[in-house]
Amino acid sequence: MFDQILFPTDGGDGAAFAFDHVLDLAARHNATVHILNVADTTQNGLLETRGDDVDALEQEGDRIVREAAEQADRRGVDTVTDVVRGEPYREIVDYAEKHGLDLVVMPTHGRRGLERFLLGSTSERVVRRADVPVLTIRPDEEVTVTFPYEDVLVPTDGSDCANQALALGVDVADAEDAALHLLSVVAIPTLGADARPDIRMELLEESANELLDEAAAFADDAGVDAASTAVEYGPSIHQAILTYIDDHDINLVVVSTHGRTGFDRYVLGSVTEYLVRTSPVPVLTVQPPDPE
Repeated sequence: MFDQILFPTDGGDGAAFAFDHVLDLAARHNATVHILNVADTTQNGLLETRGDDVDALEQEGDRIVREAAEQADRRGVDTVTDVVRGEPYREIVDYAEKHGLDLVVMPTHGRRGLERFLLGSTSERVVRRADVPVLTIRPDEEVTVTFPYEDVLVPTDGSDCANQALALGVDVADAEDAALHLLSVVAIPTLGADARPDIRMELLEESANELLDEAAAFADDAGVDAASTAVEYGPSIHQAILTYIDDHDINLVVVSTHGRTGFDRYVLGSVTEYLVRTSPVPVLTVQPPDPE
């Protein structure tokens, strides 16, 4: 399903950690990997980059993509390499669109030491803006990367955005012959101080189960049986998802960039952004459908 994969790399440890997974994906599905290095001529917008500096950045980029291609060749994976100039996230998004690629794979931070909780990292900007699915992996000793995927989790709130993620998650589960887990979360604080908890909880639980039934029916129509459907409760949606990941040995979580809760994709605090920053397994994100 992912025949053309884009792997942007700065040659750092985070990129190396993610690249092993890229090669696993490509080797299993006979995919071509586009290895891209972006010579950042913006210098984070702080300094004007001189010609000599750009030449040095491009030479370093050539070395980085060449070494990655040699590693891929040893695995029998076909590659395309390129070094471009510009703002990293813009060039990554533009490259994926220009070349009609199927997937972007990135670590959540890289050589520059961006903290995982810093809004504005290259990876988070790509997640927000890319028209193709983006697979992010935290280069952290707490993160477990298992492949082929055995258990794929798709949280759903019934929105068009969540349904887009559901369709992708079903495709992944089918392609990897993995168990599909469907989850609906009831965030306890949403009940409100003045609400009658017993009545509100019953209504929310009934709605959550209806959403799961619809999601399971969609998966069944696609030829994939849902291995598990669950309603979970917690102080926040993202925390309930993280707990489910840990409790059920999930290998991959598939989510949309925003959903029914109304989080704009550019607002710090969305469920998806928290997952990208904190998930102990890879996170596959997909943009919501075009309203037109």
